[in-house]
Amino acid sequence: MADTRAEIREFLSSRRARITPEQAGLPVYGGNRRVAGLRREEVAMLTGVSVDYYVRLERGSLAGASEGVLDALARTLRLDDAERQYLFDLARAAAPSRRPRERTSTSVRPAVQQVLDAVSDAPAWVRNGRHDILAANRMGRALYSPVFDSPRRPVNTTRFTYLDPAAREFWRDYDRIANDAAAMLRLEAGRNPHDPDLITLIGELSTQSELFRTRWASRDVMHHRSGRKRLHHPVVGDLDLDFESMELPSEPGLVMNVYTAPAGSPTADALKLLASWAAGQEAAQEAAQDVVRTPPSP
Repeated sequence: MADTRAEIREFLSSRRARITPEQAGLPVYGGNRRVAGLRREEVAMLTGVSVDYYVRLERGSLAGASEGVLDALARTLRLDDAERQYLFDLARAAAPSRRPRERTSTSVRPAVQQVLDAVSDAPAWVRNGRHDILAANRMGRALYSPVFDSPRRPVNTTRFTYLDPAAREFWRDYDRIANDAAAMLRLEAGRNPHDPDLITLIGELSTQSELFRTRWASRDVMHHRSGRKRLHHPVVGDLDLDFESMELPSEPGLVMNVYTAPAGSPTADALKLLASWAAGQEAAQEAAQDVVRTPPSP
């Protein structure tokens, strides 16, 4: 994010606008309010700061705000865990002494790939904060074959979602996936606002997708830790998968996603078919490589 002050202003004003006085426990007299949400002075009162101080905060001057003030503001605005993290990240980004983070990882150690390969029955892959898929096991590549088949590089699930027409068929809950992808990317932008590759990706999506521009403008943020993913795979059909996202302590910023299905369910049976198809695809690729490597007979 190039303008942290503008982002702070838009985020706080958007969160303030969604809370009614009734929700905040404030009396409402008459019907002449010109704003649907809370006024600045009401946020200041509920937070326990002066009106002038809150106005400075909402104008982008979060630098120097104490953790106590930020906590109180988060409670007033009823921020969830992801929004609270985003608020604190914006405060850190606003600090003049803040040093830019290092560039986000673009590869994994061989040991991480070994862990992925050891998960043989479930699709699994590792991504960075920009949603680049850095490594996957055979089932992960097979499950996300439309994403890997997309010509755009690096392989990126959010770029696929917004810029590849195949995404609307692959994601059965396309609107929710698109919302989640933009919200997750904004959370990463707060955590790592100076990552040049992230800035480039956001610029690419903003210029090429009107839908992304709309989702981005909402300033929603979210964590993506577990849930249900409904896909339509081109080979095995509809899949209803449970997923878990696990941060890798030894690889800051990287997350491993693993997909499973209850034993005996139609999706579990479909995953077995996917495993057979993936093994066949891998065998065919190895055979083709052997042909290339084998010199012609004299």
